[in-house]
Amino acid sequence: MKTLIRLENLGLFLLSVYLFTLLDFKWWTFPVFLLAPDLGMIGYIFGNKVGAIVYNFFHHQLLAVVLYLIGIYLENEWVQFAGIIILAHSVMDRIFGYGFKYFTGFQDTHLGKIGKAN
Repeated sequence: MKTLIRLENLGLFLLSVYLFTLLDFKWWTFPVFLLAPDLGMIGYIFGNKVGAIVYNFFHHQLLAVVLYLIGIYLENEWVQFAGIIILAHSVMDRIFGYGFKYFTGFQDTHLGKIGKAN
């Protein structure tokens, strides 16, 4: 099952790369901004619950799709870019086994615990 999930997310990552190529951005902006959604970890300063909510918000694929579509509607490539980056980052996390966070702690995800022991 893990392989199937990884392959599915790899396909979505490749789609996000393709969508990025349709925008008028320099190639280097994609890798530079790829980790930007992890700024959502700042929410953990305020505890596990707030941290999980903020982190999950910035890793939600529906947010990515909505931003991308709003960007198309507004003809705003920056909004499209934000959606593409969130999608690319989110599926990259899923490829590596990272999922949505539970309120119990950063290491507890919907895909299982993360860390050396797991």
